[in-house]
Amino acid sequence: MSKRCRFCFSLLLIIFMQFCVIAQTASDSLKYCPEKSLQELFKKEDSVLVLKPVKNNFFLIIPVIGSQPATGFSYGFVSQYTFKGKSEKDKYSSVNLGATYTEKKQMLLNFKNSVMLKSNKVFLSGDWRFYIFSQANYGLGTDIIPRRSNDTGFDLNDLKEPMNYNYFKFHQTASWEIKNNYYVGAGVHLDWYTTITDENLNVAEGQFTNHYNYSKKYDYNENEYFVNGVSLNLLYDSRDNQINTNHGMFANINYRFNPALSTNQHASNVLFMEYRYFMPLSKLNKQHVFCIWATGQFVTMGTVPYLNLPSLGWDQRSRSGKGYTQGLFRGQKMVYFETEYRFPILCSNLISGTVFGNLTTASDKDRDIRLFQHIQPAVGVGLRILIDKATRTNLIMNYAWGRHSKAFYLNAGETF
Repeated sequence: MSKRCRFCFSLLLIIFMQFCVIAQTASDSLKYCPEKSLQELFKKEDSVLVLKPVKNNFFLIIPVIGSQPATGFSYGFVSQYTFKGKSEKDKYSSVNLGATYTEKKQMLLNFKNSVMLKSNKVFLSGDWRFYIFSQANYGLGTDIIPRRSNDTGFDLNDLKEPMNYNYFKFHQTASWEIKNNYYVGAGVHLDWYTTITDENLNVAEGQFTNHYNYSKKYDYNENEYFVNGVSLNLLYDSRDNQINTNHGMFANINYRFNPALSTNQHASNVLFMEYRYFMPLSKLNKQHVFCIWATGQFVTMGTVPYLNLPSLGWDQRSRSGKGYTQGLFRGQKMVYFETEYRFPILCSNLISGTVFGNLTTASDKDRDIRLFQHIQPAVGVGLRILIDKATRTNLIMNYAWGRHSKAFYLNAGETF
C-alpha cells in the first residue's frame, strides 16, 4: 500500500473512531435504544441551536477520498437528494450527482435518478455519465484468473492492456404502474465511445490487444463507436424504502433493441435482468436484514463493441463486483450474484455493519468459454453510519477481497 493510501486509510480510521465515541455516548444516554441519527444527537438544548432534517426530504453531500484499482487515488464529491410526496404511502425517491478526479487524470461526472412520481404510479430510472477515462482491459471471460491450483506466480498486472477514451452515457427509462407494484415502460439508451487509445497496440510490430482483435473481427472502428437504442421495461417493486430496504422485493427485465445506424453500430439485442430480495431477520430490530442481489446481462442477437459488452462494475450505481477492479471481467454474457447480511452494532442503529460475498461469471464465445464454467468469488465487510433517520440514509464504508485483488469503497446509500 502506498504512503498516500496509508494516509487516507489512517484519516478514515480516525474519523470513524471519533464517530464511535460520539455514538457510544449517545447510545449510553438512550433508554430502550430508539433509532437516532447524527442530526438528532445535536438538538436544541439550553439555547443551543441545531439543524433538524426537513420532513420528507434530505440532502447529503460528502467528499470522496479513496483508492481503487480502476482509478487510483481519487477525490471529489457525491451528493444525494432524497425526497417523497406528502402521502404516507409515497415511497422515497433519490437523485445523485457526483464528480471525481483521480491521480490517473480521469474525470468522472455522474447523474443518477430513481424517482417515484404521482403517488408511486410512475417510476423513473436513469444513468447519465460523462467520463474522460482510462481503464485497463484484461480480455473476455472469467477464466482470465486461473483456478487456485494453477495460480502459482500469477500476477493480474501481467494481463493489463491500458486504454484511454471518452465516454458519454444516457440511459433513461420511464415505467407506469398497471397493477399494485407492477410497472410497464420503455427507455432510451445512448452510449458513445470516442478518442479511444489502445496503449499496448502496435500494429507495425505485430503487437495486438484483445480490444483491437475483437474490433477487427466484428468490423468496428477501434477508435470510435456507439450503441444507441430503445428498450421495453417490466418491473416489480415492493420495497419499503429504496434508499435502505428492510423488506420487499425488486425485479426488473429490460430488453434493448439497437438498430444498425451506421458502420460504427451494428444491430443487436441485449437482455438485462435484475433481482433484489430483502428479508428481515428480527421482529425487534428490522435492521437485521438478509439481502440478495442478482443481475444478468446477455447479448442475445448481433454484436456490440468491446467496451459495451456486459462488464463488472458498470451497473447503474457502479456498485457490483466489490473486491475487483471495474471492468476486470467482461463477456457476451455475464451473471453476477451478491448476498449480504446487514446488522446493527449499536442498539441506536447509529452504527451498523455488514458482511457480504459475491460471485461473477462471464462468457467468451470466441474461445467457447461458457457461463458458470469459471466463477470468481469475493468477500468483504462494511460499516454504516446513520446520517438521516427519516430516509434511513447511511454513509457506508466497505472493504472487499477478491482473488488477487482487493479494494476500499466510500459511498452514500446502500450498495443495493
